[in-house]
Amino acid sequence: MSAILNHSHPLDTGTSADLMFAEKLEKRFGGLSAVDGVSFSVREGEIFGLIGPNGAGKTTLFNLITGLTPPTSGRLTLRGENLTGARPHVIARKGIARTFQNIRLFPNLSALENVMVAQHIHTHSTILASVLGLASARREEALTRQTALDLLALVHMADRADEKAKNFSYGDQRRLEIARALALKPHLLLLDEPGAGMNANEKAGLSDFIRQIRDQFKLTIVLIEHHVPLVMGLCDRIAVLNFGQLIALGHPAAVQRNPAVIEAYLGE
Repeated sequence: MSAILNHSHPLDTGTSADLMFAEKLEKRFGGLSAVDGVSFSVREGEIFGLIGPNGAGKTTLFNLITGLTPPTSGRLTLRGENLTGARPHVIARKGIARTFQNIRLFPNLSALENVMVAQHIHTHSTILASVLGLASARREEALTRQTALDLLALVHMADRADEKAKNFSYGDQRRLEIARALALKPHLLLLDEPGAGMNANEKAGLSDFIRQIRDQFKLTIVLIEHHVPLVMGLCDRIAVLNFGQLIALGHPAAVQRNPAVIEAYLGE
């Protein structure tokens, strides 16, 4: 693991062992640079934190990685493959999944249906085969259903599989959204404020759960999170954004001592 980089102008050049590499990513909206020349790599199997004040550009950066927003300039690679500007469904098929700061479930579908829908990006049966009830389509649908039930069990929601998503509490919706993201069979999972709205005990449980799914599914995880103790205790490395720029990158303890990070959070 590298030491913390110079806080005045950190740059991560990436290596062949990295899962994902963002190189000088920039997103401008008119005259505003929401993401301003950000470069960093994410290593296979690590839990990587992305922190910074409100409006720092964290969710915009997630949108660039997942194809929801095309970059103004810069480059994004996954295992060396250039995905810059690719459409969201292409990026999802390549192995990047995410949750959202503002939960985006299908409110009138059941928990089971929400998770099953995500899996159809990987299914092979045609619509005609499904309509005709062909054996191959039935087998694939049964497997999709069982996988969805297994994922609901993982987030302790199997007994509520048939309930509509809109009837769940905020915390339950967050867990359901994670199950749906896992249904995409990602290599890289992006979690946008997974601890929002949780109490201290729930946040402690969330840390254990994130480690569990990292190990169980052999994932690499990047998370945006405002609760600094959670990030410091969970993440292998942390990147800090402020006004769209990367101001620090390194181990949690080093980032916490970085003068630029202290100033961005606490003022002069």
